[in-house]
Amino acid sequence: MNYASLKLLKCRSGLRARLLLADGTRVEGCGFGAQDVRVGEVVFATGMPGYTEALTDPSYAGQILIWTHPMVGCYGIPSLEHSYCGVPFNHESDRVQVEGFIVSELPPHNHYLSVTSLAEWLESSNVPGMFRVDTRALVKRIREYGVIMGVLAVYPEGGEVEWVELERRLRSSEAYDVRDYTLKVSPKTPIVHRPNGRPKARISVLDCGLKYGILRELLKRGFEVTRLPCRSKASELLEFDGIVLSNGPGNPAILGHQISVVRDVVYSGKPVLGICLGMQLISLALGARTFKLRYGHRGPNKGVIDVMTGRSYITTQNHGYAVDEESLDGTGLQVWFKNIDDGTIEGVRHGRLPVLAVQFHPEGGPGPLDTTWVFDLFARMVSRFGDG
Repeated sequence: MNYASLKLLKCRSGLRARLLLADGTRVEGCGFGAQDVRVGEVVFATGMPGYTEALTDPSYAGQILIWTHPMVGCYGIPSLEHSYCGVPFNHESDRVQVEGFIVSELPPHNHYLSVTSLAEWLESSNVPGMFRVDTRALVKRIREYGVIMGVLAVYPEGGEVEWVELERRLRSSEAYDVRDYTLKVSPKTPIVHRPNGRPKARISVLDCGLKYGILRELLKRGFEVTRLPCRSKASELLEFDGIVLSNGPGNPAILGHQISVVRDVVYSGKPVLGICLGMQLISLALGARTFKLRYGHRGPNKGVIDVMTGRSYITTQNHGYAVDEESLDGTGLQVWFKNIDDGTIEGVRHGRLPVLAVQFHPEGGPGPLDTTWVFDLFARMVSRFGDG
């Protein structure tokens, strides 16, 4: 597969881009954003809007993201001032987290909340982008091969970055699965967020890459939230009325410190909610196993079914690993949700401890909001614990 022979390609940005995949696939297109060379695991997300939320999602750290919808950037980049309790509505962290961004077409932007274009935003964030690319062909390649390491280069017209140099960069780079990306996205010191009015309870978060959407949902329910670094001790987390284990990037099985901490937190008897990586950490801490999905679940249109009620929901997801259902025996965890498409586990509950965990994102970001009730369930657990 070679899409590199595009001699007549005209790039209005004045930039060109090259993508080299680990299987030898070469793709050439137009560049936007920053002029740079980045290596990452190449993945795709299915969705129409929501590129701002996806690009700032810490779970995408270390990855080059392909957006499957053909027109990206139409509404530009919303203002950070559009917020709740000081937490932006349309951003999921304080910066762009991806290594690179690949789209089919990059139209002009126009929206009343927009403060800049997608291209200008990526440039100021030092993140390269690529457009005028057959993203359908790339997604088909990943679905056949699986997620794959790649290198993306953006450079000015006439200043080509040679393929041999990209191959050298790719060969010398560390594989995605062996690097702890939580250290890159976690806060270095505790951060406190206060709700409107008097707090109903105090919640700690083991922040391995917390999405702002989760933070907003906790604040809406009257919680004071303290985000703690991912290498915090269990004793620090347990000083609060309830604990949330956040989403985050990378391979959960290599996070030995967090797994040990989560084990102590779970057995403390305090209310615990795990989301995405948080669910994987709970499962690993109690003796289950995780495995890597062929191409992951990424997008705001993923169906799950509550196996206890038979009800189905549409959810936002962003994960490349899943919990092995056969390994749950003896852990005390019960299957709660399953993925409608492939049957993988999307949620677990503990049989006797106040522990809930979901693989999907109940906060949405940008949507849907079918499962925000998971936060209500957690809030009731915290209330019952406080009354006791």
